Amino acid sequence: MPVKLLMRWNVRSEVEDSEYYEFLVHEFIPGLSKLGIDEIQVWATAYGECEQKLVSGTTQTADKMSSALHSEAWLNLTDKLEGYVDDFSQKMIAATKGFQL
Repeated sequence: MPVKLLMRWNVRSEVEDSEYYEFLVHEFIPGLSKLGIDEIQVWATAYGECEQKLVSGTTQTADKMSSALHSEAWLNLTDKLEGYVDDFSQKMIAATKGFQL
């Protein structure tokens, strides 16, 4: 059964937007893809009381996702991401079509 990884965070106020987007577009998203995480989507909150960003990606099985999330490459990506963001959280859920929380 396909699974989806949901990640949420807020961009740190002291981080320049261009620096954050450079990392997101040129390192983080390609890094997810190299780990075998597909259908990557990035959402930004326009209004409301929740995290500023929601990023999701899927794998065909829970074992593939678990393997990706326990890899050295994943640890390196999230360590670097945490230099740009606060309130990082992640969870793995059964994948369905459309927007999921």
